[in-house]
Amino acid sequence: MIPKWYHTVMAFTVRTDALLEEALDALAKAEGLSRQEIVRRAVIQRYEQSGHVARVNESTERMVLRWGDVLERLGSE
Repeated sequence: MIPKWYHTVMAFTVRTDALLEEALDALAKAEGLSRQEIVRRAVIQRYEQSGHVARVNESTERMVLRWGDVLERLGSE
């Protein structure tokens, strides 16, 4: 059995290609951060953004259900 701490503090390997290496180096140099921090921030930003998109979509669906008939009438005038 693998201990829980292993999943929270252990590193993992990311395979990169030439373009990703170039991008990581350029961003790390420009922002004065480590390559690890660049990747960390990118993943967290993507995660937060995906949650935001989901919330906007859910809200849009609720508003269409509530106000769809009004929007339909406004669009046909």
